[in-house]
Amino acid sequence: MLLNPLDRRHCLRHDIPVVPGAFPLVGHLPAIARDLPRLLRRAEQTLGSHFWLDFGPVGHLMTCMDPDALALLRHKDVSSALIEDIAPELFGGTLVAQDGIAHRQARDAIQAALLPKGLTQAGIGELFAPVIQARVQRWRDRGDVTILRETGDLMLKLIFSLMGIPAHDLRGWHRKYRQLLQLVVAPPIDLPGLPLRRGRAARDWIDARLREFVRAAREHASRTGLINDMVSAFDRSDDELSDDVLVANIRLLLLGGHDTTASTMAWMVIELARQPGLWDALVEEAQRVGAVPIRHADLTQCPIAEALFRETLRVHPPTPLLVRRALRELRLGQRRIPAGTDLCIPLLHFSTSALLHEAPDQFRLARWLQRTDPIRPVDMLQFGTGPHVCMGYHLAWLELVQFCIALALTMHEAGVRPRLLSGVEKGRRYYPTAHPSMATRIGFS
Repeated sequence: MLLNPLDRRHCLRHDIPVVPGAFPLVGHLPAIARDLPRLLRRAEQTLGSHFWLDFGPVGHLMTCMDPDALALLRHKDVSSALIEDIAPELFGGTLVAQDGIAHRQARDAIQAALLPKGLTQAGIGELFAPVIQARVQRWRDRGDVTILRETGDLMLKLIFSLMGIPAHDLRGWHRKYRQLLQLVVAPPIDLPGLPLRRGRAARDWIDARLREFVRAAREHASRTGLINDMVSAFDRSDDELSDDVLVANIRLLLLGGHDTTASTMAWMVIELARQPGLWDALVEEAQRVGAVPIRHADLTQCPIAEALFRETLRVHPPTPLLVRRALRELRLGQRRIPAGTDLCIPLLHFSTSALLHEAPDQFRLARWLQRTDPIRPVDMLQFGTGPHVCMGYHLAWLELVQFCIALALTMHEAGVRPRLLSGVEKGRRYYPTAHPSMATRIGFS
């Protein structure tokens, strides 16, 4: 692991041990970004269920591996404000960094359009299906692809069509969003060429274009698209939400709508390439269904594709860490947590924990196909930062099941299947969002 061999100190903060191996300025970020599962296991084995990790510019976060930590997401004395403190240029004014009334106001202006009823009424499934089919046909014709780049472009095109934004220069938008994410880990040094300067420039570039889309939505109110719906809802609000808040939340939706979902889509293709039996089962289901589903009501006809979606999320959560701040003193797993403590909830650990899942290290669709209990909240948090289902969860569910069926039908028709052409682990990242290596290639042969 990328830990500092010169830092072997055994320190305590509020009677809780600090993980050794931090580097100056960047702390444990190299190990968090590149080898988070191993870092968490090693810390738990040597220090116990409570320990401090150094997130560099963000500071120390008390990390808890006790299952009680999940309850913090709904605790009235725990705040999301830390999210904005970590990257105010990225999260300032967005609903993920707000609590209480402010959070509900912003969420209510967006949520209805992203629930199954709203998606069905807007015909989103019909809108997405031909776009997905055209993209996987291009993959088939090309024979091999750099998978994460391709899924990123596809998801950006889909979220743009949902929002009602012209899909121009997708690679440029994708590049700007990757630069924007650097604001989460950027040292507070504003110099040319450094992450903070690049991230702020990317934010300004994105926001300038989003303001143009907002102006166009007001000038052409009859147009369809989520931006028009959001502008209309914000303008009707009795609380006079500003355009800055509107733009910040649109920026966040575009980020969440393509970055995390693209990672999950890429991992689904990788798992299908790794496991020939899984691919055969998906092809059999796709042939039985016969066409890409277009409504949420149709998704129950695709249990294999649904299980692949859920198991990929469990094993490869795109948001592996959630952060919060304790507003008052808390008791957590037999520990006293002082007021003001910044907390890290390692969702990756719980998503793959033997306490919550049988044989957690195995990629098994049977755990979903044979399930009789309802899906738990912990099984639906991997995209988002809230205590509830991620606002775009139902959208991602629809997109990814559609993608599975389209991929299986298109490739099987040509007599080909996905195959790994390169390694997966080298270049894998876990923070600020998780994704496979940018260099992973998939062939269709």
